[in-house]
Amino acid sequence: MGGSEQARRPLLVADQEDAPYHRSSNGGVDGNSSATGFLVFSTIVAATCSFTSGYCIGYSSPAEYGVLADLRLSMAEYSVFGSMLAVGGMVGALMSGKTADYFGHRTTMWIINVFFILGWLAIAFAKVSWLLDLGRLLQGIGIALTSYVGNIFIAEITPKNLRGGLMTFNPWMTGSGVAIVYLIGSVVKWRGLALIGSIPCLLQMLCLFFVPESPRWLVKNGREKEFEGVLQRLRGKKADISPEAAEIKEYAEFIQLLSENKILDLFQKKYARPIIVAVGLMTLTQFSGLPGYTFYMTNIFVLAGISSEAGYVTLAIVKILSTTMAIFLIDKFGRRTLLMVSAAGTCLGSLLTGFSFSLQDDHYWISSLALMGVSVYFASFNLGISGIPWIIMSEIFPVNVKGSAGSLCNLIYWFSSWVVSYTFNFLLEWSSTGTFIIFAGVSAFGFLFTVMLVPETKGRSLEEIQASVTTNVLH
Repeated sequence: MGGSEQARRPLLVADQEDAPYHRSSNGGVDGNSSATGFLVFSTIVAATCSFTSGYCIGYSSPAEYGVLADLRLSMAEYSVFGSMLAVGGMVGALMSGKTADYFGHRTTMWIINVFFILGWLAIAFAKVSWLLDLGRLLQGIGIALTSYVGNIFIAEITPKNLRGGLMTFNPWMTGSGVAIVYLIGSVVKWRGLALIGSIPCLLQMLCLFFVPESPRWLVKNGREKEFEGVLQRLRGKKADISPEAAEIKEYAEFIQLLSENKILDLFQKKYARPIIVAVGLMTLTQFSGLPGYTFYMTNIFVLAGISSEAGYVTLAIVKILSTTMAIFLIDKFGRRTLLMVSAAGTCLGSLLTGFSFSLQDDHYWISSLALMGVSVYFASFNLGISGIPWIIMSEIFPVNVKGSAGSLCNLIYWFSSWVVSYTFNFLLEWSSTGTFIIFAGVSAFGFLFTVMLVPETKGRSLEEIQASVTTNVLH
């Protein structure tokens, strides 16, 4: 690969499974840094984009019958509206990595909120279907940018002992956004629901003035004085940041010796494993049925004879509880274990939902079993699959290919979302039972995929993870 022996040293250390960095201090690479107020504040502000993303994702379910009635759309036209979020996601995926690399993470979050606000205004004041679709498209772009930037930013500002827990703020906020739109949507009409969605965007834009840029982005772009100042504020005034700062700089110097961040750089043997892992997890996230469950939940409730109000309140509680649990469990049990539990749970939830639709003439059991299945699915999904694939994606790619890798993973994620969201209603017409059995099969495959290929990244610095995952392919 070239480069000096000093530049290669982080890779050689990281290759040794039992040889962690021995430098230790409050802010060092081997120390356990505490969560400072500034770090927690920056994390929460960054995760607000994820709250809006969740609100956008869940919006189409409670708004469905109001939009269909007011704008006189057919179910096929509404399926287009629902799937436009994924089309926007594909557009945003293509620009996510380069946008974040060029403008920085904080500026990109401002750009995200512009897309969200324009999208909500287009939907709230839509009189024709194309304006509705345009709003959904703009929101999809914002969500795709959020999926990449939100996770990368939090991963890069947190110390390794806190990274897992703090990064679960993103899926927690996403789940909370879905839960809130479900609750509000049961009492507020679809236009008002859209206007309410713009409020978190405005609040975040104000708070971003007080949030720093990512330290790793700063050092990558040669702004070392700012880098040290930001890192010191994030770790606390009394923390010794010199070991951590030295490691970040050393690894950045090594990365600069490598090729520029181009999409073709990903297709090298050394990146085979991280690409397979990241792409596999992104595909699992969508083809396990998430867009169908989330975008068209009202349809599922109607088919199962479940009261929409009771169903949405139940799911809101389930989402908040399960995403909260994930925050406390991820650094205790690790990413890989939670992913396996999550995949097994979504498989069970889909099987229960599918089986409920196979029952004949017993509406009580159909509705009860369907609500149980959907609840098990969401509880399990939020426990792991919801956020961990994005956490792992942000951890396993070196900074020189992170932008391109993020764009590729984002594109595949949203293409998969479009396939499921557009075909879901047609699949239900074909066979409601068969649809959920397919989702269960994908979840079962995801369990095996995790067991065989997904690495555990808990408790390791980003530099250690990236070095070991990429170089292990060569041995």
